[in-house]
Amino acid sequence: MSSTIVRLDVSARNEAIAVLVKAYRDEPTYQYLFNHRKPGYRQRVRATIRELIDLYFELNQEAIGILADDTLVAVAFIGEPELRLNLTNQISWRLRMMLTAGFASTRRYIDYHERIAALLPQEQAHQLPLMGVSPAYQGRGYGRMLLKTVETLCADNPRGTGLVLDTANNQYLPFYESEGFRSIGTVLIGDLEDHILFREIRPTGAEPISAE
Repeated sequence: MSSTIVRLDVSARNEAIAVLVKAYRDEPTYQYLFNHRKPGYRQRVRATIRELIDLYFELNQEAIGILADDTLVAVAFIGEPELRLNLTNQISWRLRMMLTAGFASTRRYIDYHERIAALLPQEQAHQLPLMGVSPAYQGRGYGRMLLKTVETLCADNPRGTGLVLDTANNQYLPFYESEGFRSIGTVLIGDLEDHILFREIRPTGAEPISAE
């Protein structure tokens, strides 16, 4: 099966939503934030993914994907170092979220986002708010391929000095550690421990920095 890395624009919106909903709906973080025991869980996850994707496209953030035989199978959105997104200030996004995902889910997600933001290592870190591989295509190296491409794009940005992501799924930690990420803190989400991970990615010719 041939695969190709592509940049995504808004024309790929619906395909990107489908990939990320499948990738996130069984993740512990989303199950807690959007209350998987309450009816309508999948609709709340889909609404959240849709509104986040729309927001990042509106903010002109970088998005990439992997095509496997013309099927979009993996997606990543990259937050620029300068973005430092404050969801509380995104009034139209908050209104859309409350109308589609509900007030409780919106409040939980904003609180989760703010606690992660408080642990970001420094002003010039890229963020990886959304990254996923469709479950039917996992285990084929697409996640590593996608992350390597993200790291390359970050290294090409002279304003960036690292990449931050988070996960509450412990099975992913060895993968991220093998890619050079290290934990810089944790956020409790219910009974879950969400790990905030950082990898230094220096632009060509830049001096090493500390994430402390």
